[in-house]
Amino acid sequence: MTPARRWVLHVDLDQFVAAVEVLRRPELAGKPVIVGGRGDPTERAVVSTASYEARAFGVGSGMPLRIAARKAPDAIILPVDAPVYTAASEEVMVTLREQPGAVVQVLGWDEAFLGVTTDDPEAYARRVQEAVLERTQLHCSVGIGDTLVRAKNATDFGKPSGTFRLTAENWMEVMGDKPTIALWGVGSKISKRLAAHGILTVAQLASADDAVLVAEFGPKMGPWFGQLGRGEGSSVVDDTPWVAHGHGRETTFQQDLVDRSEIEQAARDLVARVLEDVVAEGRPVVGVGLKVRYAPFTTTTLVHKIAPTFERDTVLVETMKLVDKIEPDRPLRLLGVRAEMAMPDDARQGHTPTRSGW
Repeated sequence: MTPARRWVLHVDLDQFVAAVEVLRRPELAGKPVIVGGRGDPTERAVVSTASYEARAFGVGSGMPLRIAARKAPDAIILPVDAPVYTAASEEVMVTLREQPGAVVQVLGWDEAFLGVTTDDPEAYARRVQEAVLERTQLHCSVGIGDTLVRAKNATDFGKPSGTFRLTAENWMEVMGDKPTIALWGVGSKISKRLAAHGILTVAQLASADDAVLVAEFGPKMGPWFGQLGRGEGSSVVDDTPWVAHGHGRETTFQQDLVDRSEIEQAARDLVARVLEDVVAEGRPVVGVGLKVRYAPFTTTTLVHKIAPTFERDTVLVETMKLVDKIEPDRPLRLLGVRAEMAMPDDARQGHTPTRSGW
C-alpha cells in the first residue's frame, strides 16, 4: 500500500464565468457564450471569459469585444455581473474547505490550492470534483503536484474536468519541450527577454546559467526563474487570508479624450472611487499609480511613492502629479488610478500616522 504523503492540488473551475451564466440561462448550454464589458461589442471592452464553444472560434480572454464578435458572429455576448460570480465562487470555496484535512489557499474567483495528505491524490481530486459539482453544478479541473508550481501547471493538462499529476519524476518529460511562456509566472514580456538569451524552452530555462539570469532579472528574480524552469519551489499551501496591497480603478473611454480638463476630471473621479475601496482597509496609502493607454493601444504605467498618509487631499494631489505627465494632445483611450497601501506588517514595524483624514 502506498503511504500517505503531502500533496498540492490546484483546483481550477472550467470556463467559470461562462459556466455561471449558463446555469442562469440553461438555454445557452452548448452555444458560444462571451462575457465582457456591458455586453455591447460596439463599445470598448474586452472579453472576461469565453465558453469552450466560443474559444473554438479563436475567442480568448483579454481580446477586444468587437474582435471577438467578428470571430464568433453567432455568439451570445453578455455583460459582466461580478456579484453573481463572487457568490458562486464563495460556494465553491466553502465546499473546498469542507474537504477532509484540506488547507485551502484561494487564488481568485475560480481557483485555489489545496494542501492534503493522502495515499491516492487522484481519488481525492475526484472526490473534490464531485463535491463541487454536487453543490454548485460547476465543473472543475484538478492539477496534482509536489510543489505549487507543478500543481498549477498540471491543471492545464487536466482540462476540462479532469486531473493530471506533475511531479519531479515527470516534470521534464512533460514540460521540457514546452515554450517558457507555458510556465505559471512567465508572460509574453518575460519570455521575450529569455528568448533574447537563447532560452526558448522550459528545459533550457531549467539548465540556464544563473549568472545570465541574474544579469537580466536581478539577484532575486534571476534564480527564481531558473527554479521555475525546474518546477521547484514551495510545497506549502498557505490559508492565511489574502491581504490586498492596494486598490485600483480604471475606465475605458468610449470616445478618446484629448481635452486636458476632461482627463483631469476623469482622474479625480477615479481617485474618489479608489479611496472608497481603500478607506475600509484601515491602512495608510504609501504610493499612487497611473495607467494610461493612448490611442490606438499603447499603454504606459506611472508610479510614485509617497509618505504614508490617510489624507484624501494628499492622495489626490500626488495622483494629479502623475496626471501632469500625460503627453499633451495625445488621444487617451483608457485611464486607471491605483493606491498602494502599507501592509499589516509594515504598520507594526513603523509609525502609523493618525487617521484624521478618514
